[in-house]
Amino acid sequence: MSIAELGAEAEALMAGMPEGEALDPQAVALIKLATAVAVTSLDRRQIIQAIGQALDTGATTAQVQEIIGLASGLGVHSLMVSSVVVLHEAASRGIADPGAPLDIEQQMLWGKYVGDDPFWAGFFEEMPGFLEAMLRLSPDIFAGFFDYCAIPWRSGAVRAKVKELAALACDATPSHRFRPGFRVHLKNAIKLGAGRTAILQALDIAAATPGHTGTE
Repeated sequence: MSIAELGAEAEALMAGMPEGEALDPQAVALIKLATAVAVTSLDRRQIIQAIGQALDTGATTAQVQEIIGLASGLGVHSLMVSSVVVLHEAASRGIADPGAPLDIEQQMLWGKYVGDDPFWAGFFEEMPGFLEAMLRLSPDIFAGFFDYCAIPWRSGAVRAKVKELAALACDATPSHRFRPGFRVHLKNAIKLGAGRTAILQALDIAAATPGHTGTE
C-alpha cells in the first residue's frame, strides 16, 4: 500500500467536506516532530529541527513531550497485527479457546477500559477482535496498552485535533503505512473538525518523512 493509495482513501472519506483552515505553524512543527520521532523513522536531524521549530512557535516542553509520547505508541501496532493471529494459531493447536467465557479478572478489565464507550466502535470496525484477543492472551499487556496509550490524551497539552492529525501522519509515513490506525485517526480528526486542507497538509508531512536509515 502506497501513500498515494492512503491519500485516495482519505479523499473518499472527505468527499463533500469544506476546505477548512490550514494548519498553524505550531501544529505543522508538532506533526513533523511526531513523524520524525516515530520508531519507524527516528531521523535525528529532523527530530532536532522539528523540536527547534516547535519551540520557536511557542510550544511548551510539555506539548513537545506529549507529541513524542503519542508517536511512541506506534509500538503497540505490533500487538494490533499479531494478537488475533496468536489466538487463532493457538486455538488451531488446541491450546487456547477463543470462545471461552471471560473470567472475572478479564471481565473487570474489559469493563474498566472498554465498557460501552462509543469511542471503541470505530476501533472495532478497523481492528475486529484485537482487544478481546489481547485480553485473553495477557491481561497485563491489555491493561498496560490502555494505560500507556492514554497518557498523551489524558494530559491534554496539545489539542486533540492536532494529535489525531499527528497520529494519522505517523500511520501514513513511507516506512509504516498502517491502514487500520490511519483510518481510525482520520475519522476522529474529521469528527473533531479538521478540514480537507489540514488533513492533506498532514499527509504531505507524512510523505516527506524519510525512511529509517539507522540510529547512531
